[in-house]
Amino acid sequence: MTILDRLYASSGPEAIIDTVQIVIGDDVFWLVRSYFDIEATLEDGTSQTFTATDMDVALPARNADGTQDLKYAISNIDGKASAAIRQALENRSAMTITYRKYVSDDLNAPQESPLTLTIKSGSFTATEVQASAGYMSLLDWSWPRNLYNLIEHPGLRYIS
Repeated sequence: MTILDRLYASSGPEAIIDTVQIVIGDDVFWLVRSYFDIEATLEDGTSQTFTATDMDVALPARNADGTQDLKYAISNIDGKASAAIRQALENRSAMTITYRKYVSDDLNAPQESPLTLTIKSGSFTATEVQASAGYMSLLDWSWPRNLYNLIEHPGLRYIS
């Protein structure tokens, strides 16, 4: 039984700490759902300071219906997160979120493998940013997957 299984079954003196890393172009936001900043070690051994923020995370369901989205809400009091996400959505830039789960007694490594997802959509109010991220954005995929052109398929010229 892992420490997370024990914490889910019955709480102890430890607490589960949710952290997210949001990458929007060159901007990287390191956030933790806490009242205090924490310094934790990432899976590659580097140390990172996560900034405390008012945040909520709803993990994706473990099912096969194709809607495995991570939904999260972040405080937007300073406006930094909403400005960056809004600009990236308008420019159709790639945005990713990495969710890591730590236990308060052991910040030397995440307790589970990090979950990295692509941010697909978002909404904003004066006080919060709500966004949805998933394993893949099926709506952004082209169909058919292979786009045929004359450079790669010169025989198309002779099809009437």
